[in-house]
Amino acid sequence: MSAKQQDLNAPAAPPAVNDDRFEEVLALIQGARQRAVQAVNSQLIELYWQVGAYISRKLEASEWGDSVVSQLAAHLAQKQPGLRGFTRPNLFRMRQFYEAYRDDPIVSPLVRQLPWTLNHTILSQCKRAEEREFYVRMVIQEKWSKRELERQLKAALFERSVSQPAKVSEALKQTHPAAMDVFRDVYMLEFLGLPGGHAEADLHGALMDRLKEFLIELGRDFCFVGSQYPLQVGGRDFALDLLFFHRGLNCLVAIELKVGRFEPEYLGKLDFYLEALDRNERKSHENPAIGVLLCASKDDEVVEYALNRSLSPALIAEYQTRLPDKALLQAKLQEFYALGAHAQRDE
Repeated sequence: MSAKQQDLNAPAAPPAVNDDRFEEVLALIQGARQRAVQAVNSQLIELYWQVGAYISRKLEASEWGDSVVSQLAAHLAQKQPGLRGFTRPNLFRMRQFYEAYRDDPIVSPLVRQLPWTLNHTILSQCKRAEEREFYVRMVIQEKWSKRELERQLKAALFERSVSQPAKVSEALKQTHPAAMDVFRDVYMLEFLGLPGGHAEADLHGALMDRLKEFLIELGRDFCFVGSQYPLQVGGRDFALDLLFFHRGLNCLVAIELKVGRFEPEYLGKLDFYLEALDRNERKSHENPAIGVLLCASKDDEVVEYALNRSLSPALIAEYQTRLPDKALLQAKLQEFYALGAHAQRDE
């Protein structure tokens, strides 16, 4: 039989399926799988918590020494050869996990939502209870992967958030009270790989090429709307560098890029863009637009003066193309806490 005859006798290929008809079933399957993974993780974290509590009680009561934990690991390995994750170091991590959160009724339920690898990363790199809580909440809120969590730890996000709050106008505080928890004073753009003497076109192009990473840095609720977004006012054409929408704040977010230091006159142009967005682009159910000036550097006193009389919901932030010196930021944070403690004693 010729190849052509074989092709004619072969069973007909199944007809193309209209995928739209089965999307609901696919969503049910995917949802069930996700819930199954979450349930398994929750049970595993609960098991680690209980084992950690057991070991902690034995050690605190002096019923066990550290060597007994080694014997426990060996016993488990002998009795359950296929059992993974119960080595001596991991058993001590379970104890540390339990002791770190046992007296914290707010955070202890939250850590059960995280995979063990993320919990271990936070425990091993965060010394302060408030720092651990900060990253636990951020992982849950932003749904960070282990890689993104480690990046934010290297970028000292906690230290920057505590000691360097976002510089915003009074109008932004009034119209969008939740914005202080959304925006940052400094955004880390080291993933762009920009040279020292880059131009605004280089910055803009790199952000478009690495938009996914930029959205992660901005935050989970940011949605990209457009680049060089056209605005027409009085018969003239203008172009806004970047336009986003924030789901939580329910508003447009305009970002203007500046590769030099902040200058007060930049704020006037941003005010103009916000007025155009509110008049011509904003939907009736949306809140007033927010403006962000993203500059390579800024003088905080100049920023304060510029924002003090601004009537627009705006903020001025800095971008950095290299990860910060974490040790220096930690030292600044220590000074911040020391000043806070001194002020409390004086009251």
